[in-house]
Amino acid sequence: MIPHTSNRLFGGLVLDIKRKAPWYWSDYRDALSLQCLASFLFLYCACMSPVITFGGLLGEATEGRISAIESLFGASMTGIAYSLFAGQPLTILGSTGPVLVFEKILFKFCKDYDLSYLSLRACIGLWTAFLCIVLVATDASSLVCYITRFTEEAFASLICIIFIYEAIEKLIHLAETYPIHMHSQLDHLSLYYCRCTLPENPNNHTLQYWKDHNIVATEVNWANLTVSKCQEMHGEFIGSACGHHGPYTPDVLFWSCILFFTTFILSSTLKTFKTSRYFPTRVRSMVSDFAVFLTIFTMVIVDFLIGVPSPKLQVPSVFKPTRDDRGWFINPIGPNPWWAVLAAIIPALLCTILIFMDQQITAVIINRKEHKLKKGCGYHLDLLMVAIMLGVCSIMGLPWFVAATVLSITHVNSLKLESECSAPGEQPKFLGIREQRVTGLMIFVLMGCSVFMTTVLKFIPMPVLYGVFLYMGVSSLQGIQLFGMPAKHQPDFIYLRHVPLRKVHLFTLIQLTCLVLLWVIKASPAAIVFPMMVLALVFVRKVMDLCFSKRELSWLDDLMPESKKKKLDDAKKKAKEEEEAEKMLDIGGDKFPLESRKLLSSPGKNISFSPLYEISELNHDKPGDSCSGFSSISVMPTSKTLLLPSFLPPTDVLYSPTSGWTNIPVCDGIGLGVLKPRSALVPGWEPFLPGFGYFLPVEFFLLGVVSQKGFQHKAAMAYKAQVPEKVTE
Repeated sequence: MIPHTSNRLFGGLVLDIKRKAPWYWSDYRDALSLQCLASFLFLYCACMSPVITFGGLLGEATEGRISAIESLFGASMTGIAYSLFAGQPLTILGSTGPVLVFEKILFKFCKDYDLSYLSLRACIGLWTAFLCIVLVATDASSLVCYITRFTEEAFASLICIIFIYEAIEKLIHLAETYPIHMHSQLDHLSLYYCRCTLPENPNNHTLQYWKDHNIVATEVNWANLTVSKCQEMHGEFIGSACGHHGPYTPDVLFWSCILFFTTFILSSTLKTFKTSRYFPTRVRSMVSDFAVFLTIFTMVIVDFLIGVPSPKLQVPSVFKPTRDDRGWFINPIGPNPWWAVLAAIIPALLCTILIFMDQQITAVIINRKEHKLKKGCGYHLDLLMVAIMLGVCSIMGLPWFVAATVLSITHVNSLKLESECSAPGEQPKFLGIREQRVTGLMIFVLMGCSVFMTTVLKFIPMPVLYGVFLYMGVSSLQGIQLFGMPAKHQPDFIYLRHVPLRKVHLFTLIQLTCLVLLWVIKASPAAIVFPMMVLALVFVRKVMDLCFSKRELSWLDDLMPESKKKKLDDAKKKAKEEEEAEKMLDIGGDKFPLESRKLLSSPGKNISFSPLYEISELNHDKPGDSCSGFSSISVMPTSKTLLLPSFLPPTDVLYSPTSGWTNIPVCDGIGLGVLKPRSALVPGWEPFLPGFGYFLPVEFFLLGVVSQKGFQHKAAMAYKAQVPEKVTE
């Protein structure tokens, strides 16, 4: 589902609204399912931790000007607005690494040149919002047609790998806070101590805290402070039983590892419970849908019963700005000089590219045809909502949020519709996605209420959430066609039938090379240019046209749009072929009256007669035997049968008329149908008329009123027929 240019201002946006409006209320009705409840509970936990973590990192980078409470409030407000009005509500908004890098660079610049960070940031955000709206007005989102599977999978693979890497990295970092006490001497246990003292060399952050809270450090009785109070007042721990962040606590790191890997294994196991041999189908499906939530709930109970003090989720408990010297409204000019407002457009250009690429690549991945979405896309409407909320967040001094790839893919995967599997071990058939707005809306509504839920959320161990991140990263990698294997072990993918294996490996090698380069850039201080490098993948894919044929790329990837001149040439060629086909059909054609007072035209020049079968009766009101109430035609032996060359590929045996009446279902239209037994098939099809299938000389044919859908209802059919039709008033 790719948007097209409308050649008028906001034309694409208008088309998006017209496309999505008829489905709006069904987006709420379709959410009446336990599957949506399971998805909401799972993703609420999955979204909370990154938002709070991002806020904490932003607080460290900006000296508390934007921190966890601002991140929580901004995510909730942006997510609610996006879920209500966006074109693709299956997309989940979140924080991204390049945005954090941009914030760090901007804060350092403001500090070096004595500028107000929040005011300059507000100007940049407003300019970025304006530029994004300009992109919406000019239908710039139609450029996503150049983002093919090659770019999608390189980007998605990188984000998934980063999720896996960061989940493991955060677990390892727990060793700094909760170290392993190695080579301990049991004879010296009585000498171990750890106490709080006044810091010898307090840093600027500590001095500022004491000043803001009117603390006179020399008058504080540091030795009598508890661990949490000492940490709050920025005290220092000394003693042989102290770690980097306080007294040594035994068993925490090992217990965290157990929680981490158990969460991942249990989530993966319960997700596949649908195909197990235990319990009825409905129970298995419910366990599979609630897999991650059941895992989190179980691990919280186990952690509480064991009692090891593992690190817990920390949620702000008071709804107010982190710093007392700022409010919920930021003056875009503030103390900065007037020219800063105009100069802000320069970083805003980079920011616009960053927002546009992150948003649209994720949207393209969500709108893949493999997901079988029925309600259409809304790229222009999505970008408009992101732009509006980006401007609002800038004015309020809140973080910026854009489509989060892994969270969005996980959201889609949690809403998959599959066929009922009554037989244990039977693989379910994928039917589509439960498209609705309620899960995203409830996730961000509850996120906004989290400030008032700290008494419950404080029991969730962080290693459990890290395990959920690992599960999300691994599960999102499924379906990405990136890695090769020996030919004898390869699945029967269609592109492996039509493309030489060496070309498949070359394509994969280029993709992996691009993936490694993206990883290097993402992990370096130059991460702010990461969206530009993703954009460069489009040009790499274009150069690949020199290494691969168009046919090979059509199987390995999506074909990129051709140039305007090529499109015009193709259109002229197609029009000429259609004109010739019309002439051929009109020469000597016969017309057969139908009950709808229309005429069915046939290429009469090629018709001959012999004593076989013909249409005897057309029953518009008689229900067909397999089409649930549609019309059917009746065929009986007679002295004449219309013979003509076939424009259709062989359909195998639809009916083999002998004697008596035979009903042929008619489901969706009028066209030329072919009746012939398998023995009449002749190999070696030859193209006949463009768009009308193939010419195949066989013994006899029947001119009739049949349909594609009627063919599809017949299990004996080997091929789906193309039905040419020529109906005139």
